[in-house]
Amino acid sequence: MWPKGPFPRLVSQRTRHGPHGRGPTEGNTLVSENQNELTIENCAVVLIDHQPAVALMTTPRSQTELISNVTALAKAAKILDVPTVLTTVGATGGPLVDPIFKELSEVFPDVEPIDRVSTNSWSDPRLRAAVEATGRRKLVMAGLSTDVCLAQAVLGALKSGYEVYFVTDCSAGVSPEAHEDAKTRLSMAGARPVNWAAVVSEWTPDYTSPERVAVTDVLARHGGTAAHYTDFFVAQVSAGVVKTPDFLK
Repeated sequence: MWPKGPFPRLVSQRTRHGPHGRGPTEGNTLVSENQNELTIENCAVVLIDHQPAVALMTTPRSQTELISNVTALAKAAKILDVPTVLTTVGATGGPLVDPIFKELSEVFPDVEPIDRVSTNSWSDPRLRAAVEATGRRKLVMAGLSTDVCLAQAVLGALKSGYEVYFVTDCSAGVSPEAHEDAKTRLSMAGARPVNWAAVVSEWTPDYTSPERVAVTDVLARHGGTAAHYTDFFVAQVSAGVVKTPDFLK
């Protein structure tokens, strides 16, 4: 059976923490430190240094999966009009020409990545200005590598007062251990680990909404076995084996 919205807002039950997420405050009240969910109105996306040469220095589960994941997040952000900022490091000013993934440039052909020569993109005033211009306080961030450029940017954003969600499956470290260590460090600093499908699903929780319908193909085509299920379901509808749900008509 297909779930139908609208869905109630779920508040995670976590111990309230003090500044920077370090240690519980007085009492045993179980509430979320940030009770409002990720929405297309309160988020901005920051994609850091998704470049071929940079990717070759990392060890994701697979390069193909990494590219598919970050492309899916980018497509959903574009479709849902979530402000997105792109960065590169040494794309043109270094010894090599290393542009952003072509898949991302195809999603955002009119967005010029902010190129720099420092590992810390947050130290670049152009990036901070671009993020501030979105007017959003929740940042969905992903990058290469998790342990260097992404970590430094996330820590900088946290220090500047932003609420950060780092997308683990759109990021990769220089080694599996480095990726895991960075996840631990950033979580302890107050950032929250998420995956791309969880973010897109939280942006579009109501299966009947126009927004959810708009990103259904992205979730299916980049969501592993979901693509096979979608193809199977469409085949059953086409053959008259099952009826199309009313909300899809």
